Amino acid sequence: MPWTRRHLLTIEELSLAEIEQIHATAAAFKQILGRSVKKVPALRGKTIVNLFLEPSTRTRMAFDMAAKRLSADVISVDAVSSSTTKGETLRDTAQNIQALQADMIVIRHSAAGSPLYLSRLLDIPVINAGDGAHEHPTQGLLDTFTMKEHLGRLKGRKVVILGDILFSRVARSNIHALTKMGANVTLVGPSTLVPEWFTALGVKVTHDLKSALADAEVVMLLRIQHERQASSHFPSLGEYTSMFGLNKTRAGWLNPKAIIMHPGPINRGVEIDSELADGERSVILEQVTNGIAIRMAVLYLCAGGQPEHVIPAA
Repeated sequence: MPWTRRHLLTIEELSLAEIEQIHATAAAFKQILGRSVKKVPALRGKTIVNLFLEPSTRTRMAFDMAAKRLSADVISVDAVSSSTTKGETLRDTAQNIQALQADMIVIRHSAAGSPLYLSRLLDIPVINAGDGAHEHPTQGLLDTFTMKEHLGRLKGRKVVILGDILFSRVARSNIHALTKMGANVTLVGPSTLVPEWFTALGVKVTHDLKSALADAEVVMLLRIQHERQASSHFPSLGEYTSMFGLNKTRAGWLNPKAIIMHPGPINRGVEIDSELADGERSVILEQVTNGIAIRMAVLYLCAGGQPEHVIPAA
């Protein structure tokens, strides 16, 4: 079916068919990234503005690289260099960007719902690069894309998400994507960070790490989101690590072929030991690489491209 969305705001609103379209388009672009010349003219003449009003390394660089691989012109704006430091509203900032003839805005913002707000104000596509603790759709898409590369179909697969679920936009996007794709999702961590009400999203909640990891085929670690917590949700990082940190012993509870994932940034020695983060089961750097292909697909589709028109690899 043809791609019809102008914006990418959440995974929650995407159908399974749309998720699969993005994955298929990303797979074609990933082949192109394997060429000696990694650039295609798909968005030549377009200008994309990366409006990142929250800190970012991987996501911002991946969007920047994805746009340039599609031959778009890219302008990056962060909180320090924007007029928001002078009191300008998000609305005025975005409308000025549109008035400067930008063709698309990629936004990261600390306020949940800010991309939806802009999509109702602007006449150009808006891409959500993370809005508060709400969603991070391209991260969920690249994570599930990476899982599919290793596991094939995700239907019936056991995926464990371990850590700070309550404040994680990555967790929410992955939950929506994985449940649509038929995976069996288990959330685990301290009860203060993994409340029972998450079961309403079609997942299992537990606070018993050993039972959660048993036979898991994917375990995704999440860091503690200190910047979004108004108060401490556990006594100390040391206690969190002693109970829920993934170390070599606990990794032995996993399926022998299980993969280990992390959206980054990693707090080594807290949620995961360095030996595992850098080990042969880790696909953390593959996630980063796949983030370029997924974001190429999202930019291309929301700019009006169609999956069947992606230039095949030579």
